[in-house]
Amino acid sequence: MPHAGESIAVLLPVKAFSVAKRRLASALDPADRAALARSMADRVVQAAAPLPVAVVCDDAEVATWAQAAGATVLWRPGRGLNGAVGEGVDALALAGYHRVIVAHADLPHALDLAWLAEVEGVTLVPDRREDGTNVICLPADAGFRFSYGPGSFRRHVAEAERLALPLRIAHEPRLAWDVDLPADLVAPDWLAS
Repeated sequence: MPHAGESIAVLLPVKAFSVAKRRLASALDPADRAALARSMADRVVQAAAPLPVAVVCDDAEVATWAQAAGATVLWRPGRGLNGAVGEGVDALALAGYHRVIVAHADLPHALDLAWLAEVEGVTLVPDRREDGTNVICLPADAGFRFSYGPGSFRRHVAEAERLALPLRIAHEPRLAWDVDLPADLVAPDWLAS
């Protein structure tokens, strides 16, 4: 349950580190991929501060990591990404949070996430290709249907419109840079920090 005055939480869906980022196999061995996935997730948790973080997962190692990072664990096995995120947002709404920032765990340059909740309605942060959706901020009780995967940004825009929620699209380079392919491992100099 949120503390007095606390109404925003960050939800972080995290896949098992041991199976994360398989599309990077040509550039990194399994141990390095797992270490990278964990490091990026750490960065996103840090970027969420001072907001409370809930990690939705179905892996014991991730749950242990999340607890050590000070996050609440929402155990949702076998739900898939869309189901796990939807159930995670619902759980945070039931816990008393009014707004939820859903941030993916593969954002190696993430900084402050709290500003995303400064406006009402839905804020979408697309990836730099404007195909995927790296971050969504939304009312916890909106009944938003998540639709991650290729082309998710357009589907999430359509979902906000279906719900008649005010929509802000935030093109934030640090949050737009996710890591899916080997080329994504090398960020431009202006982004690296």
